[in-house]
Amino acid sequence: MKIDAAVMAANLETIGPRARAIETLGYDGLYTAETQHDPFFPLLLAAEHTERIDLATAIAVAFPRSPTHLAHIGHDLQRFSQGRFILGLGSQIKAHIEKRFSAQFSQPAARMREVILATRAIWRTWEEGEPLQFEGEFYRHTLMTPFFNPGPNPYGPPRVFLAAVGDRMTEVAGEVADGLLAHAFTTERYLREVSLPALERGLATANRKRSEFEISCPCFVVTGATEEEMAKAADGVRQQIAFYGSTPAYRGVLELHGWGALQDELNALSKQGEWVEMGSLIDDEMLHTFAVVGEPEEIPKLLLARYGDVMDRVNFYAPYRSDPERWAAVLDGLRAG
Repeated sequence: MKIDAAVMAANLETIGPRARAIETLGYDGLYTAETQHDPFFPLLLAAEHTERIDLATAIAVAFPRSPTHLAHIGHDLQRFSQGRFILGLGSQIKAHIEKRFSAQFSQPAARMREVILATRAIWRTWEEGEPLQFEGEFYRHTLMTPFFNPGPNPYGPPRVFLAAVGDRMTEVAGEVADGLLAHAFTTERYLREVSLPALERGLATANRKRSEFEISCPCFVVTGATEEEMAKAADGVRQQIAFYGSTPAYRGVLELHGWGALQDELNALSKQGEWVEMGSLIDDEMLHTFAVVGEPEEIPKLLLARYGDVMDRVNFYAPYRSDPERWAAVLDGLRAG
């Protein structure tokens, strides 16, 4: 199992030294997210300050960008990082795509499939000289002149990972991506009963093997050296679980466990800005279902017991004050396990 570090707020002034420290600690990869900052710029600096670790977006929002934009960004980061870049894409949710980005969201799974296929078609043109001729329902790319063609990448095209929660998007990941970015708002049961069967269907459609594919998951972790630290960690994770639970697109995860009605309550509170109150609705059963809870030395055993036969890559989702150094003992335990 590879162990990655997620850098949620990747300020450009600090990302270089942070990336070097993450690599020194022994992590296998560094992920950035498209939240308050652009997800690609930090990886350019991280590539300059590291030599070994994978560098991935988890995620970059796909639909506001053209496949041509994604192809150029992916090509340049893959070349500069010497083959270490992973283009991690996600759909976001309808409200954000339409109201924050002013882009189209219809048929998200089918649209995402074309985004990836079109991006790969552009890379193929650059790599092999194949005429660009991609015509789909949502995207059409039929022109690539030498002036805009960077030519073959000495490290080949980057890997593409796709974030998915629902079974249809997960099928798309299995069919056209190199890896699945499972959502933090998932559970072991949902992963095994919904996600994995959908992934296998997608792999079968493309006649691909599971061994050719990676599953990556950010896992909620509640830990601390003292009772006070544990309590603060639990509060932070409860609020994050509640935040995701308020989103209608993720209702299926709650419904599988019989908690579907809670989604309506969380959604109503989110519209009132009652974030603290939302967290209080996440009881201990839900907390332990979504998160691994234990003292630092217990976390490796608990994580491996839950996901060791499923995950190829894992990163620690700790929405409370923490640094990669804090997880050094956990990382060592996972390596030993």
